[in-house]
Amino acid sequence: MDRLHNYYAGPAALPTEVLEEAREELLNFQSSGCSVMETSHRSKEYDAVHNEAVSLVKELMGLDDKFHVIMVQGGASSQFAMVPMNLLSEGKSADYVLTGSWSQKAIKEAKNIGTVRVAADTSVDGVFTSLPKQDELDLDSNATYCHITSNNTIFGTQFRTFPNVGNVPLVADMSSDILSHKFDPSPFGIIYAGAQKNLGPSGVTLVIIRDDVLQQCNTNLPTMFTYKTHVDKNSLYNTPPTFGIYLMNKVLNWIKSNGGIKGVAKENTAKAELLYGTIDNSNGFYVNNIPADDRSQMNVVFRLPSEDLEKKFVADGLDAGFLGLKGHRSVGGIRISMYNATRLSSIEKFVGFMNDFSAKNG
Repeated sequence: MDRLHNYYAGPAALPTEVLEEAREELLNFQSSGCSVMETSHRSKEYDAVHNEAVSLVKELMGLDDKFHVIMVQGGASSQFAMVPMNLLSEGKSADYVLTGSWSQKAIKEAKNIGTVRVAADTSVDGVFTSLPKQDELDLDSNATYCHITSNNTIFGTQFRTFPNVGNVPLVADMSSDILSHKFDPSPFGIIYAGAQKNLGPSGVTLVIIRDDVLQQCNTNLPTMFTYKTHVDKNSLYNTPPTFGIYLMNKVLNWIKSNGGIKGVAKENTAKAELLYGTIDNSNGFYVNNIPADDRSQMNVVFRLPSEDLEKKFVADGLDAGFLGLKGHRSVGGIRISMYNATRLSSIEKFVGFMNDFSAKNG
């Protein structure tokens, strides 16, 4: 069957070109006589893939030698615990900005390790429809770090300007918007991201850690939970998820060939402007209640006049070739996840469907 327009929130769409390249190489990688999934993680063929992936992350994000790049397993959820295990020593506290379900989970894990201060909480009756402004943050200048979730997949909000936390290292879960737009990495002590939205398939977790923060990390931990282990061994202390890193390498090369972060950011902005414009100009048929400055370019959420119409929208959308339209089970509605791999042409076709649906059902 023909491939559908894939708007799943994660695992999410991969660039078609990447999948086609992987298909061609699947049985015989670089004339090695075997698949990249079958070759040793110590082989010269895999070693080149691994190191190029690290180099491309640094190049695309503009990271200097103060930053280390590692690729581990366990998803962003493991980082909810690894960050405080490594950084939150006895007698210290960390600030957390609560803006959605994933920051809630991060706070829960951190409280198992040490002292947590909630520097802001934007929930209203359990729903997060906005982000805190700078003057709404209750920051501790002596905090070990300040944790944020840069993009909220469930509620559709995204930090476009990051909080100013002074000399306190920012720690960010960027699972759902990493490499989607340019930003200054210097305030960040740690950035982590599950790969399955903007980087590749599930199974790889990218972690970027600044050297001065690494030097402060607790090393009296189980070996696999110590950042220094993975930095010292170039993410090869144990067998890494080699096929996932191979695909991540191809996605990174795809981003580079499409103008780097500047190129994908331009298209991401165009996609968001088109889709939000369609919602805002629908005379109330489609509704998004997120303040304009807080709207996510990665995950667009909206409601229709009734749940029955939303169910029909999802069913008719699937018939029209649009996959993954249903909102998260905790909030309902509609969600369009349009990470880097989703092209503008796809959103143009989807907007056409939206207009047809509202004309017939409005």
